[in-house]
Amino acid sequence: MAVPKGKQSKSRTNKRFANYKATAPTLVECPHCHELMQAHRVCKNCGYYDKVEVVAQSDAKK
Repeated sequence: MAVPKGKQSKSRTNKRFANYKATAPTLVECPHCHELMQAHRVCKNCGYYDKVEVVAQSDAKK
């Protein structure tokens, strides 16, 4: 079994996790409706992905 040579201090252990941060999602412009959307996802505004309507939008939303 692997056995550590000695105890790591709390500060040394916490340094490892100090660089783990949440990042904001990358937003791109929808080529169909020009709204901001996440890359490689269906546009929530118009329902298009790669110039094809994937999700039909109801008239009640518009």
